[in-house]
Amino acid sequence: MRSSVTLPQVAETFGAWAAKNGVKKTYSMVTDYGPGHDFEGAFLNAFKAGGGEVIGSVRFPVANPDFAAFIQRAKDLNPESIVIFVPGGAQPAALGKALAERGIDPKKTKILGSGETTAEAALKSMGDASLGIITAWHYDYKADNARNREFVKVFNEMHGRNPDFFSIGGYDGMPRHLRGAEEERRQADGDSLIAAAKGLKWESPRGPMSIDPETRDVCRTSISAACRKSAARLINVPFDKVENVKDPVKARMK
Repeated sequence: MRSSVTLPQVAETFGAWAAKNGVKKTYSMVTDYGPGHDFEGAFLNAFKAGGGEVIGSVRFPVANPDFAAFIQRAKDLNPESIVIFVPGGAQPAALGKALAERGIDPKKTKILGSGETTAEAALKSMGDASLGIITAWHYDYKADNARNREFVKVFNEMHGRNPDFFSIGGYDGMPRHLRGAEEERRQADGDSLIAAAKGLKWESPRGPMSIDPETRDVCRTSISAACRKSAARLINVPFDKVENVKDPVKARMK
């Protein structure tokens, strides 16, 4: 059972959102490994189902990719939008800078990506090249609710930085593990532990969370955000959301 997120939850919701909100054509650029394939497949399937057209695609090598040639290939097709996925860490900033160096302007060509693309650390490295990039994700440390404000405060006191999607994944794993510990004290077996987690609900810094009893996967809100500059710093500004999103792949298997 999972209490964090699945990429199809984010990507399929985002692909449907893009098609619904006026994006007609896109070009896909993702890292050539499992998560990249999952994100690309889910986004494009939903995008095409909504009437969108895929004009091309390319996949980057996982290790030390030189993005320039791949971006030029996309630029030559003059795409209306580009959907991207790279792993978190150093690559989002490198990709953002390469897009800017090749003259891809998010004001003219919509850049659509997962939340790693404009994570806070990536924005600091990417600078103004990130302005206008649109992402979908499952957590924003600026979420305005009491539990999140306390979480951000305590996390900063402990680590000297804001929490990210790794942090919230760990936080939301605790209710499931605590429920499991309760069952273990009752000398429960594996089946009992699984049964105890089915339908589990809790309040998270990212909002109401639950484990879907049928798919045994997490249900949570998907957030769309755009990178903007505010008070001389770059931030993601949420502007839309879809609540209670199940894992679409597992849901279709039922």
